[in-house]
Amino acid sequence: MTRVRCLVFNAALGPLDYRLPDGMAVEAGSVVAVPLGPRTIVGIVWDEGRLPGDPVPEAKLRPIREVLPVPPIAAPLRRLIEWCADYYCASLASVARMALSSGGALKGPATAIEYRLSGGLPERMTAQRQAAIEALEGEQASIRELAGLAGVSEGVLRGLVNQGVLEPVEVDSDRPYPLSVPNFAVPDLSAEQAEVAETFGTSVRDGGFAPYLLDGVTGSGKTETYFEPIAEALRMGRQALVLLPEIALTEAFLTRFSERFGAAPVLWHSSLKSTERRRAWRAVASGSAQVVVGARSALFLPFRKLGLIVVDEAHEVSFKQDDGVRYNARDVAVMRAHFERVPVILASATPALESLAMAENGTYTRLQLPSRFGGAQLPAIDTIDLTREKPPRGHWLAERLVAGIEERLERGEQALLFLNRRGYAPLTLCRNCGFRFQCPNCSAWLVEHRFTGQLACHHCGHETPVPERCPECGEADCLVACGPGVERIADEVAERLPEARVFVATSDTLNSPGRAAEFVSLVEQGAVDVIVGTQLVTKGFHFPELTLVGVVDADLGLEGGDLRAAERTYQQVAQVAGRAGRGTKPGEVLIQTRHPDAPVIAALAAGDRDAFYEAETEARRMAGAPPFGRWAAIIISSEEEGEAREAAQKIGRAKPDLPDLAIYGPAPAPLSLLRGRYRYRLLINAKRSAQLQDIIRGWLGPLDHPAGVRVGVDIDPYSFV
Repeated sequence: MTRVRCLVFNAALGPLDYRLPDGMAVEAGSVVAVPLGPRTIVGIVWDEGRLPGDPVPEAKLRPIREVLPVPPIAAPLRRLIEWCADYYCASLASVARMALSSGGALKGPATAIEYRLSGGLPERMTAQRQAAIEALEGEQASIRELAGLAGVSEGVLRGLVNQGVLEPVEVDSDRPYPLSVPNFAVPDLSAEQAEVAETFGTSVRDGGFAPYLLDGVTGSGKTETYFEPIAEALRMGRQALVLLPEIALTEAFLTRFSERFGAAPVLWHSSLKSTERRRAWRAVASGSAQVVVGARSALFLPFRKLGLIVVDEAHEVSFKQDDGVRYNARDVAVMRAHFERVPVILASATPALESLAMAENGTYTRLQLPSRFGGAQLPAIDTIDLTREKPPRGHWLAERLVAGIEERLERGEQALLFLNRRGYAPLTLCRNCGFRFQCPNCSAWLVEHRFTGQLACHHCGHETPVPERCPECGEADCLVACGPGVERIADEVAERLPEARVFVATSDTLNSPGRAAEFVSLVEQGAVDVIVGTQLVTKGFHFPELTLVGVVDADLGLEGGDLRAAERTYQQVAQVAGRAGRGTKPGEVLIQTRHPDAPVIAALAAGDRDAFYEAETEARRMAGAPPFGRWAAIIISSEEEGEAREAAQKIGRAKPDLPDLAIYGPAPAPLSLLRGRYRYRLLINAKRSAQLQDIIRGWLGPLDHPAGVRVGVDIDPYSFV
């Protein structure tokens, strides 16, 4: 072999051919450095005949510069990259880039400098230095990590380094992680759990692709059940991957994992430092990382000997990526298991309708845990009709809900109030002239955050201080907060129940695993009486003293034209209801609503999941919606509104006229300005028989657009804004 075709990380170019220098050995999957003009870029040697393009004449070929010191990307992962690019109408390069997501990992072995206490004392002791020395006893890490552990600035620690109190230690950047022990603390499972766990364990031992839907009520012990096949994979010397939908859930999960296996798993998520990502990536590629717990991007790690994939809370919307390669990690996990020939477990108390349909037709094996572990009972659920039981003027909590919280305070128990709206209020306006604060980059209102004194956009991150005067009319003391967010609900609890200790739990306050761990610790110690939270608190947390859940506005999720609104509302409310009564004490759920007779609310109140799913399934069937039909969206954007509109109209004029699909639009997207870009959308509703991706590629491929126009394709969209 004297020539190879490489997949290079430049989506505009496509695959490129290179010459193999004498004495250089490569194979399909080898990661290489290749020339592109005056630059050197990274590429992957691909299987012969699998990438498009005509051969380049031998005389024009440039030589590969070097083979990078990492294991080749294995064939199953290469097949997954091809499948994702084809299914999600993305470029091969953009998908492959996710598999090589740590540039530092490609550079080979390396060392790093860490620090530890030397045993000496500083010439002058300050309160901060004293606190740091006490906190860092037995610790060794980088200055930045030690500063986080000690709760002091990096400057304080550098002063201790200069005085010899902290000494440098050279460490191997690729040092192995602590080993998990499969039999470290084998749990006592219920008969139901043991039966399901044995099915999973047998599947891991037998090998081969086997997709499972683990359908268990909240508190049924799904986690302990899928820990057992992880233990089986460890016994066989295989690796396991567990996907979690939120970084904030990892700390509670890590504690349970460490108690079961005697060591923490390897983490993979966007908050890792580059050195941590490098170490994790190389450990996965070498096979020394036994269990990886991560966000959706962990699916593209180069596992050497994968034996099991678990997707926890598999119904979660956050598994769908809304930019770049718009993939759904739940579906990609099933495909990775297919290519790797290993079992995959989708665990959920409220499975997605598509997953249930796959179980119904026999594609997935459905295993159920219908009762809570240890004799705990599911909570009693009731609705509060806000048209009849109106909260006092200027308040948002009905008297019955406040009385329920008061009862829990008297009994030393805890309550949770759920409202899926961050900040203090979703809209701030001037009562004098009517001016509304809008984001300059997005067609969205700015949300007031009183904790930080900022008006913030939750779409692009723009922030501005809350002004003292209206910027339009100049009037002072005229700004009015309209509607409730979690901060406003927390203020109301503090006003009506001043003795209550309140914690606001959102992605703003639990924005790292460490903060999430602090929150869990406070609740478990009984230092919190009332949790006020967004969807972040609907899953993964187990608080035995939490006996009341109040849903502040169950109708909120039903607004806005989301085509999956009913299912998403049911899942969120059912999940948050599942936080109540998980210990020995009975739980209660009160759902505030203006539409108690709406099918989704009535099903929640009756605890009749099957009735809701049957009604939603029939509605989807009639509409030709998933799982009975297909959706896709085409999103056109530009910094120039006219340019975006013209490109959208051009695409609209070229749309195919086929009997198997209906195309709606183009029209301005509901969020017509996002991060400074004007947006138009087309929505496609296709029958299952339509070759949807081929139709879209044939439709969009021949069209040219100005350089400033972006055209994105979203297969199986979850966001409709």
